[in-house]
Amino acid sequence: MSATRSFSKSGVALGILGWLVALLMFFPLFWLLLTAFKTESEAFSITPHLFFDPTLSSFETAFNQGRGYLHYAWNSVFTAVVSTLIGLALTVPAAYAMAFYPSKRTDFTLVWMVSTKFIPAVGVLVPIFLVYKNIGLLDNVWGLIALFTAMNLPIMIWMVYSYFRDIPKDLVEAADIDGASMAQIMTKVILPLATPGLASTGLLALILAWNESFWSITMTNFQASTLPVYIASFKSAEGVFWAKMSAASVLSIAPIIVLGWFAQRQMVRGLTFGAVK
Repeated sequence: MSATRSFSKSGVALGILGWLVALLMFFPLFWLLLTAFKTESEAFSITPHLFFDPTLSSFETAFNQGRGYLHYAWNSVFTAVVSTLIGLALTVPAAYAMAFYPSKRTDFTLVWMVSTKFIPAVGVLVPIFLVYKNIGLLDNVWGLIALFTAMNLPIMIWMVYSYFRDIPKDLVEAADIDGASMAQIMTKVILPLATPGLASTGLLALILAWNESFWSITMTNFQASTLPVYIASFKSAEGVFWAKMSAASVLSIAPIIVLGWFAQRQMVRGLTFGAVK
């Protein structure tokens, strides 16, 4: 009886702790949304304004900033989606070879790929910038796509590799004995079983590409600018326009939040793929 009460109390305590953590994580988004409906004077005020007359003026200004919100949003959608698709096309055969036909250097290769993520982006900025300048890829969406693909490829290969490792090799061997080609094994055996893992990998890569700001701000100027550049444009020599920047941020994160909301079940399923045998 005492053990049951103790378990119940610990469950309630964990529940309260979970709600507190969730509220702490949600508060910045709540304050961002609140600020987006304020005037610049209210947003800049040192005294917080929880009660005010909401206005859409910041959204109107933010929507028409530069070439307009839709220009930046389209660049973000195009670069994120295309880089994710190219990344998956490169990831699947690489992870398949490493998972089902490993060599002596497979483990070293995996570790080396992940180690590249520890390099600070600013450390390789100058050579990449000079190369892009010489080949004419500055302020070019295809240049950003190449960067986003290379940036996410190590993580994508690691994730898909781990999903493929959870697929029994006996299935591949049985299909091989039955005379199936490698393409048939991939399309009829491997990919259907690894669909949740591939979906979660693609969603993660899409989110990482969508949120990437360093390379977007550094390598673009106007034509290929994405939403992070759009948000940064509200900081100028005159100061930071907090209300307009908050409105721009809300417009920028809303699509990816909606996507994450509808795809959360698939993402959780993919991230826990193979966890329970």
